Amino acid sequence: MLPAVTATRYVTPLREGGSLPGLMEADDLGTYVVKWRAAGQGVKVLVAEVVCGELARALSLPVPALVTVDVAPELAVGEPDVEVQELLQRSAGVNLGLDYLPGALDFEAGADGVAPELAGRVLWFDALVGNVDRSWRNPNMLFWHGRLQLIDHGATLTFHHHWPGAAAAVARPYDATQHALVDCSPDVRAADAALAARVTRPLLEQVLRQVPDDWLDGPAPDDAPDAVRARYVDQLLARLAARDAWLPPLVAAAAEGGSRRRAPRGENRPSWLGPPPPAGMNQR
Repeated sequence: MLPAVTATRYVTPLREGGSLPGLMEADDLGTYVVKWRAAGQGVKVLVAEVVCGELARALSLPVPALVTVDVAPELAVGEPDVEVQELLQRSAGVNLGLDYLPGALDFEAGADGVAPELAGRVLWFDALVGNVDRSWRNPNMLFWHGRLQLIDHGATLTFHHHWPGAAAAVARPYDATQHALVDCSPDVRAADAALAARVTRPLLEQVLRQVPDDWLDGPAPDDAPDAVRARYVDQLLARLAARDAWLPPLVAAAAEGGSRRRAPRGENRPSWLGPPPPAGMNQR
């Protein structure tokens, strides 16, 4: 299971998107970006965060540490915003925390420093899990201490929102034309050679064991948690086996590249990081 911590103080809401994640301190003296089980996007977003975050980590891709955060409803009392207060109260219990990265730089601050090997691995991974939310408009990547960090995987594994149609997603092509790293000369073939053999049934079973039982929701209301875990494993293995359908277009898109549309400095920076450092300042 993921490391478990208990929230000790609610710091502030992070007003991005519709899920209103919160910054919280915990009893391990860590600070976490907490995503709520009762947010409008549903608990399956938390499942996607865990599965993809821990799979990425197992494939040596850089992701912030994940924990489960036990939140007491009393922590909502000091929050003046009624909407946020109610969200915290409805989310009492186990939620998901991502390690807070103070001083991180937004993606555009270091995009030119992403090597083709890493770019290819990220692009390959996003195609495997169907990540529709790593575009140049919303890259969901940061630089922290000079290293790329992949964040926010809630928009992956879209098949689990409609299990009866999951089979149709197995060979679905991945549109890489708007991907934030498509202009970094991603070496997708090398990524496939390096990563495909590492995505095994035992690895995926290990990853799925880190998802709390009460977050898992299968096609039938009475599906046992382990049965739902097995569905995720089978789906991802089928997707991997169908690379003949989605890998060639991915390689072609990577070779073609595109014209990077740079956002104004700081536009793609999460608000919880505060204002960007002055131009030219190196992060330490």
